[in-house]
Amino acid sequence: MQNITPFLWFDQQAEEAAAFYVSVFPNSKVGKIVRYGAAGPGPEGQAFTVEFELNGVAFIALNGGPHFKFTEAVSFFVPCEDQAEIDRYWELLTADGGQPGQCGWLKDRFGLSWQVAPRMMTEFIGGDDPEKARRATEAMMKMTKIDIAELRRAREA
Repeated sequence: MQNITPFLWFDQQAEEAAAFYVSVFPNSKVGKIVRYGAAGPGPEGQAFTVEFELNGVAFIALNGGPHFKFTEAVSFFVPCEDQAEIDRYWELLTADGGQPGQCGWLKDRFGLSWQVAPRMMTEFIGGDDPEKARRATEAMMKMTKIDIAELRRAREA
């Protein structure tokens, strides 16, 4: 059982965001939606909270108003098996107003930050050979979307 659940504050897009995220990640689903009633504080019928799962990880989204925004201080890491998976998540998460960042980081159209990188990233930029790690790290620092082949080339140069 998951003991900690990420709780995401949206202005008014919680239901839209949950539907988007479950369309991006496999084995995902929207669960219970609690809607505002006549007493508010939001518009009657609008989602207040939306429970959803992304590949088995539980989340809760809240329509809490415009008071708080996402920042890069919190992000979700998406470990990818290969370049095709990186490319797929990158394209989907930056679509419709998302923004690419540096070193595999991006913001989706809701402003939430994600890190889309190979599962073996620490092997590229770490390991027993500091010179290989330096070359791979320097290559990564020049990237927006991570290019696995380029990281390998830099590491083995």
